[in-house]
Amino acid sequence: MVDINLTFMGATRGVTGSRYLVEANGIKLLVDCGLYQERKFQHRNWEPFKVPPQELDAVLLTHAHLDHCGLLPKLVKEGFRGRIICTPATADITEIILLDSAKIQEEDAAYKKKRHMREGRQGPYPEIPLYTIADAEATLPLFDTIDYNEPVSIGEGIEATFHDAGHVLGSSMIKLVISQGGEKRSIVFSGDIGRWDRPILQDPSFFRRTDYIVMESTYGDRKHEDANEIGDDLAEIVNAAFKAGGKIIVPSFALQRAQEIMYYLNVLKIEKRIPNLKVYLDSPMAIKITRVFKRYHELFDQEMKELLHNRQSPFDFSGLTMVETAEESKTLNSIKETVMIIAGSGMCTGGRIKHHLVNNISQPENTLLFVGYQAQGTPGRSIVDGARSVRIHGIRRPVRARIAQIYGFSAHADRDELMKWLSKLSAEPRHVFITHGEKTAAEKFSAFLKEKTGYETSVPAYGTRVRLE
Repeated sequence: MVDINLTFMGATRGVTGSRYLVEANGIKLLVDCGLYQERKFQHRNWEPFKVPPQELDAVLLTHAHLDHCGLLPKLVKEGFRGRIICTPATADITEIILLDSAKIQEEDAAYKKKRHMREGRQGPYPEIPLYTIADAEATLPLFDTIDYNEPVSIGEGIEATFHDAGHVLGSSMIKLVISQGGEKRSIVFSGDIGRWDRPILQDPSFFRRTDYIVMESTYGDRKHEDANEIGDDLAEIVNAAFKAGGKIIVPSFALQRAQEIMYYLNVLKIEKRIPNLKVYLDSPMAIKITRVFKRYHELFDQEMKELLHNRQSPFDFSGLTMVETAEESKTLNSIKETVMIIAGSGMCTGGRIKHHLVNNISQPENTLLFVGYQAQGTPGRSIVDGARSVRIHGIRRPVRARIAQIYGFSAHADRDELMKWLSKLSAEPRHVFITHGEKTAAEKFSAFLKEKTGYETSVPAYGTRVRLE
């Protein structure tokens, strides 16, 4: 009899904190170990892990976004010494992201402690960092890389294979095959499913057969706007900003989104559809990640390879400036002409974007352009939902800048693309677990999937433990 237990330790009825525990054959492993970013769930970052970290044999990492890898230093800090298995590109990018996250954790803790002392109050979370730079550095030697489509043994009777997810550079879907007593069971963890016919990356992988699926549903209740309109939308926003005489401030994820923005700006410049816009990538992390992109040409799609062949790289176009130091960043405040400033974080939860919001969000000639998903409880979500003011660095700032959004940038599959991903299955899975989506989106997609296919589906709650037959 097959005896496999699956526990949903994160990304349940929410879009961050991805973490799944698999127990089989005396082995305990995690798929992802992500940070919660929604305010309502952030307390979970501080809670003890549901399994002692020293009992874990491995972590299988789908990709380098913080909501999938961001609790790894805490796991190591509390005793984990196993392997962290992922693709080479994911390992390179995760190193950058974890060190940056640890630095922000330290800085935010120091800032909050100073502010709370000044205000004579205690904050909701400890005035210590969740983890430190030293904790992040201790995590790095545990990485063990594997290429796409090459099976890797996790332990007796447990094998994992990483497949291209088409979401961000190096991102993976993981197929876990567990053998017990002459029987086999397979589980596909979708990670974040990418989209088809997008710039830079290859399309997502398909699967023909699997017993169980744990899949994301970030946009499971809606369809994206036509991605072909991204260039048109971006050109319109840039040209309107020149007419208004203001800056364009872009909160952006450092991984994939920043690179895609540069890709489209490069194309618009080549096609002469926008003026000679100066673009400042004000994110040391995005700059480092862009350098990683340059090392992995083999992961690019054909269009991107042709741009590189024609010496029209989106990472080196005329007018692009990489802003690395804090001093260089501060000089952007004095610029009066129309420029674009791309800075992290993508949901305005930290990083240099907060300083640019302080200096630009209350000026009506400026444009605040959102190009990514804004989770509930984040400052970015408040702004796009129409808040008249937003709290930044402890002070409420009036929102007077023009707010613009381009939805087509999303690196997550929408409802129909999720169904497309499932369409290649030649046999019905035993069960599909819907995760990594806000409660409404997950439940709507679960019902939609069951109606269209007859598959058994469910939306697990936080801490749900199931035995896989």
